[in-house]
Amino acid sequence: MHAYKAIVTEGHGVASGRAEDSPYPDSSIKMQTPYFKDKGIDLDSYYAATLNLSVAPYTFKMVKPEFTVNSVDWAEGFPAEDFSFSKCEILFDGKTYGGLVYYPHPETKIGHFHSQSLIEVITQYIPDIEYGNEVELKINEEEIEIKLNNGG
Repeated sequence: MHAYKAIVTEGHGVASGRAEDSPYPDSSIKMQTPYFKDKGIDLDSYYAATLNLSVAPYTFKMVKPEFTVNSVDWAEGFPAEDFSFSKCEILFDGKTYGGLVYYPHPETKIGHFHSQSLIEVITQYIPDIEYGNEVELKINEEEIEIKLNNGG
């Protein structure tokens, strides 16, 4: 695994269920969890939200994720989505937290898009973490490519 510095960044609040304008009645992660579990991806030990990590000026690309689930029909009235996951670790305040990079495929997602410099992670609850904190994100470079965004 390779470590990258990342900054905790505010997201849309849909994954956690905090967004007032969310089209979903609950946290999207809570709603998706049973569907992922049926496909062999157990999120029960993780906090039901995503930690949004900016690796700017770098961008990331899923190249060979450990897990991919296609056509997950998790929200009534919305089209099915594809998701990929890759194991990762977050180092914060002297502790290591296991997690998964969570990647809803943009071509199947209905909205709430992020910059390609923002990596969403599903992880354990991390006490005292706040927006603006710096963390180390350890990823498998065979599964996720991170490169300097030089505009091309």
